[in-house]
This record gives sequence, C-alpha cells and structure tokens, in this order.
Amino acid sequence: MERIRSFLREQEDAPFSYPEAGATRGPAPSGYVVDHNRVRLGEGEATFLRAAEALRAWRMFDTGWVRLHPSDTPVEVGATVAVVARHGVWSLNACRVVYTVEEEARGVRRSGFAYGTLPDHAARGEERFSVEWDLEDGSVWYDLYAISRPNSLLVRLGYPVVRRLQKRFARDSKAAMRRAVGSS
Repeated sequence: MERIRSFLREQEDAPFSYPEAGATRGPAPSGYVVDHNRVRLGEGEATFLRAAEALRAWRMFDTGWVRLHPSDTPVEVGATVAVVARHGVWSLNACRVVYTVEEEARGVRRSGFAYGTLPDHAARGEERFSVEWDLEDGSVWYDLYAISRPNSLLVRLGYPVVRRLQKRFARDSKAAMRRAVGSS
C-alpha cells in the first residue's frame, strides 16, 4: 500500500499524458482507438439513482482483477487515483478526473464522469463512465466510452495484449454495474 501511496504522490502535479483533456465529451480526436460499450441496467428512477451512486463509489471496478486506490476517492474534478490490475503480472496506472456529468437533455438524464491518463499510465487517453435514464421509455443504461493509444514503445509492441485487457475490462465493468444495481 505504501508503494501505491508513493506512486500517487509522484503523480499529484503531473499533467495529463494527452493534450485533448475533455475529449470524451464528443467525437474522438484522430489517432485514438475508440471503445464504446453499453449495457441495460433496468428501468426507472430507483435503478438510475442506484447506478449513479455505484459510479460515485467506483463500483464499476469491482471486477475481481482490477482495483482502484484509494477506493474511497470522491468523484470530483482533479481527484487522482491509481488503477491496479492483475493480469498475469501487476500493473499500476495513474488517472485523474477530468470532468463530471449531471445533466438532463433531450429526454435523457445523465450522471457520471471521465478520467484521463497521467504520464505513468500504459496508455494515453480518457475514459467516460456514465449512467443514462431515458425518460421516455424508462430504460437505464451504463455507458462506457474510451479513447486510447499506446503511451510507450513497449506498450505499442504489446498492443494486442493491451487491447484484450481493455475489452476484458469493459465486459467485466458492465457486469460489475449490473451487480451493483441488482439487475440480472
């Protein structure tokens, strides 16, 4: 744990590792791989509120192989976290919250946030975690939108493995959110 705390202290004042902070608010800039995943969590306001609370508690990381440190970090702009992943080897990656979302537009209520990579992260880019409640049909969705590219030559060489891990995280994160809101 001390290694993770030390790692986070080193990242505290680091700039984002990519110039397009906030890019997941819209279409991806050129040069990035885009991953967009969604899963239906259920219906209605109660489901939406449980899902929004699950995001604020970082429950989308309850995958069994990925952990977030510190796990009680408030979701607010500027909050820096370490993502620890065990996938044959351990990896430690630093991210910072770029923006938060609390809005209602065109019949959809949204809650969530995006975090961006810091220099000590295997990739460069941003990931948005949000929940959406369609007020017309009542459906509630978990939406995961990420843009990324390798952050080093080593990662570029191992990019097929990185892509598999990114896809695995998306799949497991969707399952974690379904568990968090009690949907089947």
